[in-house]
Formats: sequence, C-alpha cells, structure tokens
Amino acid sequence: MTKSNHSRRTLLGAVGLAALGGCSRGRGEGEKGREDQVVTAEALSKLTGPVPTRTLGRTGERVSMIGLGGHHLGKAASEAEAVRLARYAIERGVTFLDNCWDYHDGRSELWMGKALADGYRRRVFLMTKFDGRTREAAAKQIDESLRRLGTDVIDLMQVHEVIRPDDAARVFGPGGAMEALLDAKKAGKVRYVGFTGHKHPDIHLTMLRAAAEHGVRFDAVQMPLNVMDPHHASFEKKVLPELVREGIGVLGMKPMGSGDILKTGRATAVECLHYAMSLPTSVVITGCESRQVLDQAIDAAHSFRPLAPAQIEALLARTAAPGATGECERFKTSDFFDATARHPEWLG
Repeated sequence: MTKSNHSRRTLLGAVGLAALGGCSRGRGEGEKGREDQVVTAEALSKLTGPVPTRTLGRTGERVSMIGLGGHHLGKAASEAEAVRLARYAIERGVTFLDNCWDYHDGRSELWMGKALADGYRRRVFLMTKFDGRTREAAAKQIDESLRRLGTDVIDLMQVHEVIRPDDAARVFGPGGAMEALLDAKKAGKVRYVGFTGHKHPDIHLTMLRAAAEHGVRFDAVQMPLNVMDPHHASFEKKVLPELVREGIGVLGMKPMGSGDILKTGRATAVECLHYAMSLPTSVVITGCESRQVLDQAIDAAHSFRPLAPAQIEALLARTAAPGATGECERFKTSDFFDATARHPEWLG
C-alpha cells in the first residue's frame, strides 16, 4: 500500500466513518451488518420517513444528507413546476436547500421563495450565496436574496465562487465583503457563514488562512467532492482534512461532475452519490431538475451504507485515467462554470 493510499484510508476510516456515526436514519433501520446489507428494488420502494440527517460541523444543526441544488431548480419548465419539485423534496424529507443570488438572474431564489411560502420555510435549513467582494455589493446582494426568498433570516450565507488567488484578500480587506457578512449576522439576517468555490484547493486553503488571521471562523465550506477529484487538484486530499480538524461543516457539490462523470461510464449516479456520502460530508448537494432524478438522490440516501475500502479502491481504479486529466471536472480546468468571470460587475 502506498503512503497516499494509507493516508486516504486513514481519513475515510478514522475520521469519515466517525462522522458517519452521527447519521440519523428512519425508524426501524438496524445497524447490524449495515456495510453488507443489500437493499432490493422492492425494499427500496417501500422506504419511508425523512431523509437521513447529519450534523453540520460544530453548529450542531441536523440537516438532510442530500441537499437540493438551486441552480437546477431554476431550470424547471415553469415557476409552478419548480414550486412543486421543491415542495415534493421537502415532503420527502430534504431539509437542506441550496441557492445563490446569481442563479438564473435571481429566478432560482424567487421560485424557491414561492415554494417556501405556506409554512414550508420553517421545515428547512436554507442556504444561499452572494458574489460581491466589496462591503457595498455584498450587503445589497444579501438583502436582495432575503427579499426574493421571502424570509427574514437565511440559515447559511456563503461567499460564492472563491476561485481567484486574490479573492481572500478582497473579501477580508478593508471595505470587503466579510464586513457586510458579519454585519448581516449581527443584525440577525444570517445565522451561519461560509464560502464556496470549485477551482483549486489552494485557493480554499488561502481563504481558510485569511479567516484565521482575521479571527473569523467559518461554519461551512462548499467544494467539489466526487470520484474524479482524488486524481486531479484534489479538494478531498488537501481541504477536507482541514475542515474536519476545525469542525467546519463540509458541503460536497458536483458529485457527478455536472454530468461529465456519468458520460464516461466509469461510475453510476448512485455510485457517485454513495462515494461522496462516504466522505465526512454533512450534505451532498446535487442538481435535481426532475422528480425522477430527485427520487434517485433521496433513495440513494436511504440505501446508503459506507463504501468498504475495496469498493473505494475499485471506483478510484476505474476513474483514474479520465480523472487524471481533469476532463470530467471542467469547473477546475476551464472558465465554463465561472459565472463571475462572465459578469465581473457582480463582484463590485
């Protein structure tokens, strides 16, 4: 066994499975033989109850281990369809909702806000993000998100697209976005704070160092975690251990590489989800543009058992060749997914 493989198994075993020990399941699901248990299609169709939950880092908040992605919600055929899909997710037990100020020019937040009316808001943990790097731009976007989502408080507000080497300096500099974020928290508009990015793990580490230097403790951090990530510019290898050590909630995103991983045929959708769930993630956020895809993600949460080392080894062997080039993680290797690169005015 190589040193890197040993380190990886140590993280998944000593840390990851300890975190998974806090996973809450539906009543009646036993723990005996849980790694070897086979869930048949018939049994899966009978699974009921809320989506299993995990703890969001040191916040102590319990959140569904699957999160509903806001970007895909904004791609629904209509507002009515988006509302139906979001409410269906909540009815099935998804409590973690993802969104962003810039998704579809605000449509994702507006439609999610409609879905959260009629008492649905109190049933979820609501997260959204903003792009502003200046205090003024960030404050404006935070208030716009509150208005669109139809709420007085957002559970988790994150700095979006931390993808440039100088983003940390801008966010934490004088008159920077962190001032607005902390102001919003002090005013009761925001409960917890975090950041997200998809470009390179070193940029995440720079952001974490800047936070420590300024006496700020992030409650959550969002990043790509999938079967291809260990092979190229790996967030799992470089950032995940830091988050676990600091008790920061881990939000995994792009479990299927925005669909590119599935195109290779090296892993199925459920394998991709189960791999990300086997890491010490608090939530795995996935895009669900239809009820069928949403059901697949929820059923994957119900059927989840931590992958055994041999299963992980086999998955990584299968994905090694395409993973090494970064071709299945274009958000790392191109600007195709960089909304703020196309709209630098959003940064302020």
